[in-house]
Amino acid sequence: MPLTTETVTKLRSIVDTSCVDEKTGIPGATVVVIGKDGNDLFAHSSGKRGIVSKEPMTLDNIFWIASSTKMLVGLACMQLVERGSLKLDDGEHLETLCPELRTVQVLRVDGTLEKKNKAISLRMLLTHTAGFGYTFFNERLRDWTFPAGGDEFSGRFEDMLMPLLFQPGEGWEYGINIDWAGIALERATGLRLNDYIQQHILQPLGLNNISMIPTKEMKAKLAYMHARDQDGTLRPRDHPLRMPLVVSHDNEAQVAAVFQSGGGGMFAKPQEYCKVLSVLLNDGTCPLTGTQLLRKETVDEMFKNSIPEFPNFGRQGIPAAKPDLTRPLPDLYPVPGNPPQGWGLTFMLSNGGVTGRSKTTGFWAGLSNVWWWCDRENGVAGMVCTQILPFADPQVLGLWVGVEAEVYKALAEGK
Repeated sequence: MPLTTETVTKLRSIVDTSCVDEKTGIPGATVVVIGKDGNDLFAHSSGKRGIVSKEPMTLDNIFWIASSTKMLVGLACMQLVERGSLKLDDGEHLETLCPELRTVQVLRVDGTLEKKNKAISLRMLLTHTAGFGYTFFNERLRDWTFPAGGDEFSGRFEDMLMPLLFQPGEGWEYGINIDWAGIALERATGLRLNDYIQQHILQPLGLNNISMIPTKEMKAKLAYMHARDQDGTLRPRDHPLRMPLVVSHDNEAQVAAVFQSGGGGMFAKPQEYCKVLSVLLNDGTCPLTGTQLLRKETVDEMFKNSIPEFPNFGRQGIPAAKPDLTRPLPDLYPVPGNPPQGWGLTFMLSNGGVTGRSKTTGFWAGLSNVWWWCDRENGVAGMVCTQILPFADPQVLGLWVGVEAEVYKALAEGK
């Protein structure tokens, strides 16, 4: 069902208003909402490509989508699970592909290390229960990396060689788990992660503007990165994920040197990312091309709560271990009444909320203040893209909630 002219006008106003103040607002944003038929219900850009740019933000601009990469890698991994090349719950199989995981140790609270007591499975990686963390979300892990420090965006494999924060399967911690899932995929297929995703997901859908190694044309349209200081003002900043942006897409040796991050390595045009979301809305089949990427039962598995034993995982809080990258997060997705939280395979399950989305909606985000959601029950998905650090920017959160609430209001009125 298309949105009415009135709703589209309201949505445009919400996006435009968020980008009015060049000093303390959002420098530039792209918002896309897609229906089950695969067509855009709403697509609009506002503001500028960057505060030091004179170019307007357009629908053609490319964003670093950071952890929104994880859904694409999860989809790729589940294709291989269907084929038997990866096994979801067989830790021995995974650690045969990734022998480094056999000897990874657990970092105790007192800073000492102990041996892990069980094998790490692919499901543990996809659900963030293997024990890996991020240095910018965990102070203990951050402190362990000193004096050199850790950089998950260095473009180097060596930065993935970190200890666990608990024994596999005994907790939930957001971290480099899906980077390791991407490594397992590469070793199971003999392909680089980006090449696999291009060949088996993006090219079959006719998508040319999503990549871990942006083309010259994509780089020319890349949105600028910004930082918001504590007083709310914006300033330009260097890009955290520089290595893929400074190598030549056509230089095989340079590309080969880049660690392709399954946890956060993708750059994308938002409308194209939403075309992948429409595949999930349609149980694994593209509504526009008829291409089947996954079986329905596989998509159902991705949207099933895989960690019922941790109903409050998102309420354990995430500190601002590196304040230039993230604000503190007391709850990953507050819902009135605090119902049990759920996690599918690479994304959170909402179990309700204040915007009108269904309880089975999958959603997640990217460090650069990128947010997506996919509501199979209501046949709608969307994405809000900006390029601002630190994560959990209050103004971007307000934009996301405002857009989503207006979409669901319109869908309710149209029934």
